[in-house]
Amino acid sequence: MIQEPETLYKLMSLYMLDRVSHPLTNSQLSRFFLDKEYTTYFTLQSVLNDLVESNLIISRQVGNATHYEITDDGKEALVFFVSDISDAAIADMDEYLEENKFSMRSEAGITAEYYKTGNGYTVRCTAREGNSTILSIDIAVPDEGSAEAMCANWKGCSQKIYAGLMKTLATGGTDFLKDTV
Repeated sequence: MIQEPETLYKLMSLYMLDRVSHPLTNSQLSRFFLDKEYTTYFTLQSVLNDLVESNLIISRQVGNATHYEITDDGKEALVFFVSDISDAAIADMDEYLEENKFSMRSEAGITAEYYKTGNGYTVRCTAREGNSTILSIDIAVPDEGSAEAMCANWKGCSQKIYAGLMKTLATGGTDFLKDTV
């Protein structure tokens, strides 16, 4: 049985990342551990950093969010030690993942960020399904206010834009373009 709580939190983090088909954000992992009162925010951040340094998970910065994915080494470690996680903790994690699967997939999969370029800004809007990018758009805009507005609106508009773009490109039609002009 595990003696160190941090070791348990590492295994629990690996377990959660192994059970999803998409990266989990720092806030998604934090929400689980803090809502269920397993540990503190600072302890969890230390645990996640240790997992990254040990190459058991990878982290990727997307906009202002950190996304985590389990590595092959992390999966292998989990196989050996998953039995050290209590049935109650597994039930808590499974319930959380099931209850939040759609919102977590959407939150992790729809991202927008902007950065300064020569004469203005570039907005990068991305939609992912699992680990695959299904749409990525870079748009040049003249000012930071426009870039911020586009990033803020992307999550709410991404599905409509994707569907319209697919329909327009597949059929050669201009219905989508008429609706947006």
